[in-house]
Amino acid sequence: MSSSAKTTAKSKPKAKKKSPGSAAATASTGVAKADDAKSVELIASRHFASWLAGQGVSLAFTTYQASKLFMIGLNPDGEVSIAERTIDRCMGIASAGRSLYVATNWQIWRFENALNAGERAEGYDGVYVPKASHVTGDIDCHEMAVDGDGRLVFVNTLFNCLAYLSRDYSFHPAWKPEFISAYVPEDRCHLNGVAIDDGRPAYVTAVSKSDAADGWRDGRKGGGVVIDVRTNEVVCEGLSMPHSPRMHGKTLWVQDSGTGYLGRVDTRSCRFEPVVLCPGFLRGMTIVGNFAVACISKGREDHTFGDLALEQNLKNRDTDARCGIVVIELTSGNILHWLRLEGVVEELFGVTALPGITNPRAVGFKSDEIARTISLPPDLS
Repeated sequence: MSSSAKTTAKSKPKAKKKSPGSAAATASTGVAKADDAKSVELIASRHFASWLAGQGVSLAFTTYQASKLFMIGLNPDGEVSIAERTIDRCMGIASAGRSLYVATNWQIWRFENALNAGERAEGYDGVYVPKASHVTGDIDCHEMAVDGDGRLVFVNTLFNCLAYLSRDYSFHPAWKPEFISAYVPEDRCHLNGVAIDDGRPAYVTAVSKSDAADGWRDGRKGGGVVIDVRTNEVVCEGLSMPHSPRMHGKTLWVQDSGTGYLGRVDTRSCRFEPVVLCPGFLRGMTIVGNFAVACISKGREDHTFGDLALEQNLKNRDTDARCGIVVIELTSGNILHWLRLEGVVEELFGVTALPGITNPRAVGFKSDEIARTISLPPDLS
């Protein structure tokens, strides 16, 4: 590494050496296996690698079910590369500039890319090193985003609100729906997603408008709403477990996860327009150019995910729910590319794009690498 990202020991070995936290792609087959005791197989569509290269991005996504952070990119040979790290119950994820934020069971981690543009460390052009942790307590932090002032805003699901980090407290409440009568740790409406527009929180999704502890579960099939944070108005209702609102230009896109549809919301008519049925439970999305990159998960036969319209909608298409990522062209509504996970991982939560990064990895907590990795300012002689 150059002076801007010096380390006191050798960087992690290449994936082919079966080092912890990495995976090796099997040549041109589009299949990769994570080198973990509990194997995860990733199968990419034919042109997924070309899409990553064409967009100039890599992806990072989380699974709280398996407590894993995955990073997907391209190795120097142009093949799909996979790096993974164990992070306890990781859920919300967001990136901005060199920073990567990951929400865990009771804290939010900030990682920083230790490499400058043009630098590489054993084939990686993104080495994300943990730099700070904010202890929130177990607030069931869902989606996160970075606003126009560079501040991290996150969905505090347990307290039914949007919040910012606080120096002195677990969090600083910033907004709650009008139908929520108090800041209480009762997960009343299951607030879960947030969209940024013009640098400010603009829209959120909630599974219901309940103001009773755990009351959202009664609204899973048709009680879901999209709320305009700026006006406190409900701009869409009648949804089934909506999630991950995102702005693309002037259009608001929302996942109607209980039905499996990604669609547009007409905020004037308060109408949801289904666009594409995705083969799994939708949760987590990022916009890359004219594409939506969305996470899909396999179903769970429990009181939360069972008996939803998604099951019948997939049965009508003669398909089963899958776990992975789909790349949707927003103009046509077609799924053009995908990445499928097989093995122990059956649910994903969030995904974010890492623009300008081709082959990323993260420094983890389980080995002594974190103690041996030291990054220095570029002007330090």
